[in-house]
Amino acid sequence: MNRKDALIGALVADAAAMGLHWMYDQDQVAAVAKTGDVLFRQPDAQTYKDKRGYFAHGVKRSGELSHYGESARVVGQLTAQNDYSTEQHRIDFFESFGPCGNYCGYADKPTKVLLAKMLVEEGDISEPSGMDDNQMPALCVVPGIFASSQGVDVAEMAAKVISINADVIESVKAVYQCLEDINDGLSLSKALATAAESTEGPVGKLMQDALVADFNDMRETAKSFGLACYIEHAMPVVWYILNNSTDFESAIRNNILCGGDSCGRSMALGAIAGLVFGVPEHLIERMEDKRVPINF
Repeated sequence: MNRKDALIGALVADAAAMGLHWMYDQDQVAAVAKTGDVLFRQPDAQTYKDKRGYFAHGVKRSGELSHYGESARVVGQLTAQNDYSTEQHRIDFFESFGPCGNYCGYADKPTKVLLAKMLVEEGDISEPSGMDDNQMPALCVVPGIFASSQGVDVAEMAAKVISINADVIESVKAVYQCLEDINDGLSLSKALATAAESTEGPVGKLMQDALVADFNDMRETAKSFGLACYIEHAMPVVWYILNNSTDFESAIRNNILCGGDSCGRSMALGAIAGLVFGVPEHLIERMEDKRVPINF
């Protein structure tokens, strides 16, 4: 077990899901699966035509990172080289997502709001700089902070660069605690239960519900809890999939088959599954971004 497997796992899970990201039609995902593996699909607008979904990654190639993965990479790269700081986080974030940055592709609302704030406020930016957003982007900070052993307080600080939403911050702490407990020797099932019980607010209750739920099909999990980017949808789906997983590859495949915000869920699911099961080398080799894996 190696801490950096959490970061590698999140990045690989994100890239693997990108080709079917935000496909909300589960029957269409199942139809695609019949034509070949759902992992590392090339994004194709025709797959989304007249279907319930949002085609966001038309400029991407199979194996590249979504905006979630790129945000996680930024923090991972930063913490591999230095102690974390919010100022450097924003600088690196801007260099990637800002004008003439090295990231090309879709950017979500928290990213756009942070970039706008940095352009307007410049060096006088207020802390915390994040908006009140109850979706998954802020969880991107967890894998890199955990991989570099910088602690849950630093993870919370990093998350607030992107979002100050209370449920999001609770979820950040839950994922970090789960990773830390597993690294300390707790079983996956026990770590999931402990983190869910420690998570305050409605999301914690949903995570607990997921651990005792009994679905005939993984897809029913997302139908029940929700497929969208909202933290209250994603976290229980992640907890259910992980609680019923025995290896990394099937975990990230089931995440994709659930549909919806599979890349967002990858930040938590890929990190935890990567730490527990390890990330198969043949999946890492399919990554197009040669900055992955990040070396510590």
